[in-house]
Amino acid sequence: MKPAILHRLWKEPVRLTGVSETLLIPLWARAVETRRPDAIIRDPIALEIFENLDYDFSRFDGAWMTQTGIAVRTKLLDDATAAFIAAQPRGVVINLGAGLSTRFSRLDNGSIQWIEIDLPEVIALRRLFFRETKRYRCIAGSVTDPATFDAVEAGRQPVLILAEGLFMYFAEEEVRTVFASLRDRFPGAQIFLEMLAPCALGMGKYDPCLSRIARGSLEFRWALSDCRSLESWGCGLKVLGESNVLEHHRERWGWLNFFPPQALAVLGNRIVHLHIAAE
Repeated sequence: MKPAILHRLWKEPVRLTGVSETLLIPLWARAVETRRPDAIIRDPIALEIFENLDYDFSRFDGAWMTQTGIAVRTKLLDDATAAFIAAQPRGVVINLGAGLSTRFSRLDNGSIQWIEIDLPEVIALRRLFFRETKRYRCIAGSVTDPATFDAVEAGRQPVLILAEGLFMYFAEEEVRTVFASLRDRFPGAQIFLEMLAPCALGMGKYDPCLSRIARGSLEFRWALSDCRSLESWGCGLKVLGESNVLEHHRERWGWLNFFPPQALAVLGNRIVHLHIAAE
């Protein structure tokens, strides 16, 4: 699927507020990565959207750790999603907090069902660049509102749920609400989520990207050191594995490679694989 609006005579102004503005950080990171000769991932559609938005992305210049981390997490989640699609070619992928993700464009096999969920102002922006089809839909709503998921029609197909760059901005009670909704509606589903590095909790004002958007009003609000504590939440969750972004593409992490493994466990975001118990 190609974006619907590219190479326009004018750039699209960005009118995002609050946490919605954070979607521009991964868009920037993937576009910058695509320009590199040694790119971890290549996302030409992200680059085209990046070049067609009227926004000062230069504010993120120099944030190399954030940029590299997003490139690595994108690769890890691409690989996980591709494996799901290979095993379940007619399954359903639900992307929570979709932002301007282009993963469907990279991985579509011609039969997968894909649903992007995000706040109304984000979905309005998405619809300027992506065409919806019978297999590719956008749903406008908050993932913390259980009613948002009522619009998802998964039937009896296997379900994969992605939550990338999302829960770190939520309070724990909000995260619990989301998992309760997922348990009630998608028993048996797999989840891949990004878990914030514990050392970053409450440190948004020092983050080289987050501190430069939304007038510095945003914060990193949720992280777990031990992801297995999710299993005690009463949401039917089972942790199947996790992977620290700092353990991948070590050639890009520079001086961070000198830290011992114990330190990397605290410093790096993780991709966590969960399963929701079937009914």
